[in-house]
Amino acid sequence: MKLPMTAMLLMFAVVFSGCRQKAPVIHSISPKIGNLEEPLTVNGINFGNERGESFVTIGGIQPTGSSYLRWQDDRIVFRVPAFGESGLVYVNTNGKKSNGALFANRLRMPMQPEEGETGFGPKITAIKPQNGSVGTLLEITGTGFGTSRGRGGVFFSWSAEMPVSAPAEARFSEFIETSETEFGYEMWNEREIRVRVPDGATGGNIEIRTARGGSPPLFFTVTDKPGTKIFRDKQNYTLTSYVNIKTGEAEAPNSLFLWVPRPASSSSQRNIEMLQSAPLPFMEDYRGTGIYKLEDIAANSETRVNITWKVEVYRVETAVRHQQIKQDPLSPVNLAYTQSSPPIPSDDPRIKSKAAQILGRERNPYQKARAVYDWMLKEKLITEDRIDTDIFTALETGRADPYHAALLYCALLRSAGVPSLPVAGVLVNRGSTANHYWAEFWVDGFGWIPVDPAMGAGAVPAPANIREERDKFYFGSIDSQRIAFSRGFTGLSPMTPKGRTVSLERSYALQNLWEEAAGGIESYTSLWGDIVITGIYAQ
Repeated sequence: MKLPMTAMLLMFAVVFSGCRQKAPVIHSISPKIGNLEEPLTVNGINFGNERGESFVTIGGIQPTGSSYLRWQDDRIVFRVPAFGESGLVYVNTNGKKSNGALFANRLRMPMQPEEGETGFGPKITAIKPQNGSVGTLLEITGTGFGTSRGRGGVFFSWSAEMPVSAPAEARFSEFIETSETEFGYEMWNEREIRVRVPDGATGGNIEIRTARGGSPPLFFTVTDKPGTKIFRDKQNYTLTSYVNIKTGEAEAPNSLFLWVPRPASSSSQRNIEMLQSAPLPFMEDYRGTGIYKLEDIAANSETRVNITWKVEVYRVETAVRHQQIKQDPLSPVNLAYTQSSPPIPSDDPRIKSKAAQILGRERNPYQKARAVYDWMLKEKLITEDRIDTDIFTALETGRADPYHAALLYCALLRSAGVPSLPVAGVLVNRGSTANHYWAEFWVDGFGWIPVDPAMGAGAVPAPANIREERDKFYFGSIDSQRIAFSRGFTGLSPMTPKGRTVSLERSYALQNLWEEAAGGIESYTSLWGDIVITGIYAQ
């Protein structure tokens, strides 16, 4: 069969056009020897003016989408992957691969020994003091720490109570990192780090981990704890969340930013891992959220963000010897978490008056926290029904839902000088979830102590699992049938000067920003799906 002349010409044009798409060529890279997570520039030709589906590999590893800082026809700038190594750099465009250019990881290059030390990795030479309680400021000296922390961290021993049936390898101590929530990092340079002992730390090894590697461990003793804190009943959860965007009127250029909460890290909620994200986040972890940037969304279109997480949650049980508590009102945690704010107006005369009425002459912070909890339960203040009001109306009417109960509890404690913060997340029951709110208060030398006034009062939906003797258990202890997404309120700033922002009230996280539309987006709707549990494994 003969093809028409027009068809033959069209085929010839397509083949000719395909032949004209030249393979990318690398002329040079800079630097040739560099550090992980630092920018690398690739100079050459035929890269294309936009990245699109094109990508770079370095030592066989492909950087994440957010690692690319610039992509133009003759230059590409991207950050070297944090877990990359030395290797050949290739540019891949339109199914064609460039020549290779060798990049060397500086940390793997040989160096002359300095001051008797070898290698580039961190090494601890001394810790002062050699023992201390939770919140104690430590001075760690040594070499190879790096000029700034970056993604590095100081890790302390942490352990949980394991069932008798647990395998032997599961009984070894794990680690917990110094916490930003507790203002744990005070200074970090090449030879000295100042950190505070984090909540949950136990006696054992301290390690420093950086992009250069991990330090040999050094032993540290946790002492003078006014009580015990036990982690047990581990639950492994996999969970999914999604955001669905339907765009009405829109024209390019435009952007829609989404601040998607991620599970909150704490001594009882650990090993958080993002298993899947479509699309990839613009920033994976910014103040407890993943930022997603949807660009040039078409009119009358639908876009969906899907995320899957894995997280370990432990039941916490505490026993405190309140007579041994010595609180420092000038410590960073005390100063930060006794501050008044619009959601927690602890300096309001009505709050201060009620706190004084409840507490009388009590001076012990633990006993103050217990007295406020007992008052809320005795007054039968809390109901599971949602009440659209505020904490002042709750005081006047004697009725509060779990959300306002958590805020009121923290406001009363802060007005009495006890550091506290509200916690938001979900209760888990056979794979289904419900938004929930509780609280934590801080005791120097001991750490954070959980309190759930709503669960203590039994003011939760019927399917939820509530412990026996709930009034006793939920002061100082908490179950593992929950996942926290925020500890305290997270203040976020808009990404653009003229962005139109959206906040969601009483969702599963406490943050002031959830969405921001900029540019030519005239109308859109959003649906934030419930947290769905896709897997539970108990150990």
